[in-house]
Amino acid sequence: MLRAFRDAFRIPDLQRKIIFSLLLLAIYRLGNAIPTPGVNSEALASGSGNNSLLGLIGLISGGNLAKFSIFALGVLPYITASIVIQLLTTSIPALEKLSKEGEEGRKKIGSYTRSAAIILGTVQALIFSIFVTRDPANIAPGWDPGVFTILIMVLTQVAGIAFTMWLGERITEVGLGNGISLIIMAGIIARYPAEIGATAQLFRSGNLSILPLLGFLVVVLLTIAGIVYIYQAERRVPVQYARKQVGGKSYGGQATFLPIKVNQAGVIPVIFASAMLIIPNLLQSATVKTAPAVSTFIQRYLSAGGTWYLVLEVLLIVAFTYLYNSVQFDPKRIAEQLREAGGFVPGVRPGVATAEFLGKISTRISLWGAIFLALLTVIPQIVQRLTGVTTFQFSGTGLLIIVGVALETLRQLESQLTVRRYDGFISKGRIRGRLQE
Repeated sequence: MLRAFRDAFRIPDLQRKIIFSLLLLAIYRLGNAIPTPGVNSEALASGSGNNSLLGLIGLISGGNLAKFSIFALGVLPYITASIVIQLLTTSIPALEKLSKEGEEGRKKIGSYTRSAAIILGTVQALIFSIFVTRDPANIAPGWDPGVFTILIMVLTQVAGIAFTMWLGERITEVGLGNGISLIIMAGIIARYPAEIGATAQLFRSGNLSILPLLGFLVVVLLTIAGIVYIYQAERRVPVQYARKQVGGKSYGGQATFLPIKVNQAGVIPVIFASAMLIIPNLLQSATVKTAPAVSTFIQRYLSAGGTWYLVLEVLLIVAFTYLYNSVQFDPKRIAEQLREAGGFVPGVRPGVATAEFLGKISTRISLWGAIFLALLTVIPQIVQRLTGVTTFQFSGTGLLIIVGVALETLRQLESQLTVRRYDGFISKGRIRGRLQE
């Protein structure tokens, strides 16, 4: 990885791409220091640490939501809209047809996604603005927690969402890597220096001994290694293509494979499960006065970090993993495409038998992917309880995002280097040929 970045900085074009991406990410992080008009960000940040609603979503926003900065929602509405459009594409024939129309179709789907993100962002901004203004301490001096203040907050957040999407698209088109993913990763990494400093202070003050700290670090390193291993793990189904005789020449006949990743869904099941678990917390806050029995029940059995909360979170992650994989991986469509291209799985009849064979493999792999995501969500919470390291927000989901984005960016960087080296070989070959002439 270090060698790839070293080689990239030796190429002026790639150097400009990397610097451009870093500058736009710095602009996004700068917005974290600008509070939304009418909000007392210090009071909100001091009280949001114990709030499950802000804590669950704050990971994706990189801590902006806790301060309710101008980029508080950031890419969250865009992620939600992308997932919804992606699911609808497989179920609505018009969108599925549009996705197969090449670059123009992708542009239209991207336009639909951005429009949906603005609509969802407006709704989310309204909900969070009302939530913030419920506590008078969160209102800045000189502001009235009324309709006008809520309107200003909503307009600010919608403008921040639009600008964040623009930054992500510019990074993707002009810079290096996927802009939206890099923005999420930058937000997560930005929290680490302060948390590492707080953990070090806890150790220096004697409130944390060396053995729990070493155990915590070992678990973190093992978790990163496991994420890298599972992220790249895949089941390679062998595929053979039949030979075609055209005139006096023979085409095809090569053997290849169909890769089926163990973790096909990424972090989407975890995000869905977290979003669903927000509902009980909202009900608990809303029923404190109107229905005390319901509020007490939710607080006792479904409070964040509790035993039943973890059990329900694991079940939701497993369910959403199977749901998302069933939508994304369609064995019937893949079997039909293989048959049309003259391909087949050795030992399996084309058509229905191939679809059933691929479906069984996907189901088995989805189970391991679901178990992996569940462990990645539960283990950090258990480790923090056992070691007492509560100052560092050890999140398996955050590490999964960081490792996944880093690997994808590195893969894209290596492909860019390969293309330029290949072009260099061609240029040298042409020069050598001319000299020989």
